[in-house]
Amino acid sequence: MTSSTIFSGVSPISLPPAPTGGNSPLTLRDMLFFIRMRWLWIAATTFAFLVLAGSYVLTAEPTFVANTQLVIVPQVSGSEAQRAFAEDAFIEGQLEIAKSSDVVGGTVTALGLDTDPDFVDQTPSLQDRAKNWLMGASSEPDTASQEAAGAGPRDRQPQQQIEDGRIRDRAIATLLNMMGVRRIGSSTIIEISAAASTPQKAVDIADTLARQYIQKNIAMKANASRQYSEWLTRFVSEQQRGLAEAASALASFTSNPRDQFKLAELQSATDARRTLYENTLNQLTEAKQRITYPVSDATIVSRATLPLSKARPRSTLIIAFAAVVGLGIGFALALMRHAGDRRIVRPNQIADAGGLPFVTLLATSRTSNGHSARFLAAGTGSSTAAAYPVIPGMAELSATVVGLRRKRRVVIGIVAVNPGGGASTIACELAVLSSISGAQTLLIDAAAQKSSLSKSIAPHSSTGLVDVLDNGELIRRAALPLTPTLKFLPLGKVVAVSPAIRLSSRRTQLSFAELKKEFDAIFVDISAFSASPDANAIAPELDGVLVVTSHGHTSIDDTMHVIETLRNVGAEILGAIINHAPKRIES
Repeated sequence: MTSSTIFSGVSPISLPPAPTGGNSPLTLRDMLFFIRMRWLWIAATTFAFLVLAGSYVLTAEPTFVANTQLVIVPQVSGSEAQRAFAEDAFIEGQLEIAKSSDVVGGTVTALGLDTDPDFVDQTPSLQDRAKNWLMGASSEPDTASQEAAGAGPRDRQPQQQIEDGRIRDRAIATLLNMMGVRRIGSSTIIEISAAASTPQKAVDIADTLARQYIQKNIAMKANASRQYSEWLTRFVSEQQRGLAEAASALASFTSNPRDQFKLAELQSATDARRTLYENTLNQLTEAKQRITYPVSDATIVSRATLPLSKARPRSTLIIAFAAVVGLGIGFALALMRHAGDRRIVRPNQIADAGGLPFVTLLATSRTSNGHSARFLAAGTGSSTAAAYPVIPGMAELSATVVGLRRKRRVVIGIVAVNPGGGASTIACELAVLSSISGAQTLLIDAAAQKSSLSKSIAPHSSTGLVDVLDNGELIRRAALPLTPTLKFLPLGKVVAVSPAIRLSSRRTQLSFAELKKEFDAIFVDISAFSASPDANAIAPELDGVLVVTSHGHTSIDDTMHVIETLRNVGAEILGAIINHAPKRIES
């Protein structure tokens, strides 16, 4: 925006239009900047997840797993394809038998797990509560013992039996969750694994499960042989009666043979009966032998050994997973924070939103010299310029200002968006660097709200800007020479109306046009925009205004409000300054 109105002999500076364009693509520099700005969020979230994972690993009860392997010999026959199918079906059936309640219950009884707190503890852990809640089951302790306590003497024994049964069922259910049975590849070997809180307990459970499974297999085969034997016994009795009847008929017919064909038929029937009887009798004998000497289809080939390390919790996996999840969540949180953060941290935020020709980053000075006023109050000459401590980024800003006054003399105001933005320091620095370059420079303190320059440079001055506005002749005495090329006009004593508002009335004895006849560059320190209306009043009287923001504190919304308000009153916004930027950002 370029104003066509000229106040007090001051003309706005023509600036090139700011480049406008669409959203630029995401670059590696943008990503690196995001990481530099939000690394603390990512690191803190990752650290929090690592702490949680580490706490779980350190406090979780270790679990050890032992494995017992058995080989199964399927009793199948038929073609090769039929045997393969029957073998797979047989082994799948054996896997289910190994996980049956009879096998698991026998293990619980053999090892006394129904009295082990690891298996019958009625107080569920936090993990069990969460699992039960997700599965829709109740995690409250069993109240059967409470009901038993209120029962009479007559019902106490049945209630105790019910309670014992529930405890055993709970132990069986717990063991089912802590064991596993699987087939190794496509072989006939199955592996029974058991988890426990100690290595020896895991070994005992795995071996006992294997023995209980073998006993179950033997009992099933013995029971099947017993049922088969009972059927064969009845069948042998029937065959025996039939053989006796056939032999009697043959003997009767042989004593008085009348028909040779009939005789041959009876002889054949008797022989068939005898053969069937003998075969059945042999099968019965074999069945009784299987009952007396049963043989299992499975044999233990590898007993469980003591595990050398815990199986759960898997510390490395948990820590790695927590690190990955923490990084992901931290990155997401940092991204949301970065996207919703309206604070100014990059120059392009102001340049794109405000259409400014330049935005400068100024890093925080770490020199012990502090405020530039100390250098000015010392009254040193320009020969010490080489030793003057320049705020990082100020040299570039000064060069830009020098370019503005290359063809004309200028009056530039410096105003901060909020108090504490550092506008006074920047105005002082610009004045010093301008004077060092050889230009006749005047520094004016018009910050009525907080005249830090006057307090630092001329704390005992009796005449200032307020007096010069009433009497222009006092400028010779009020403007204090600090160096041969630099003078300072302090604020003076403000009574009612601030000097900035009085200058905007154009009814004062001070004229910027007259001052520009003597000085090449004039810098005016103005009160912060949010603390005083001085900037709106005096900005149109200046050739241009530099808006000062504070890195990471001033919002882009407040900054745009200042820029638009100043433009609406006819001010020329030369550019913006992001002060107090970290050194890594400024670089």
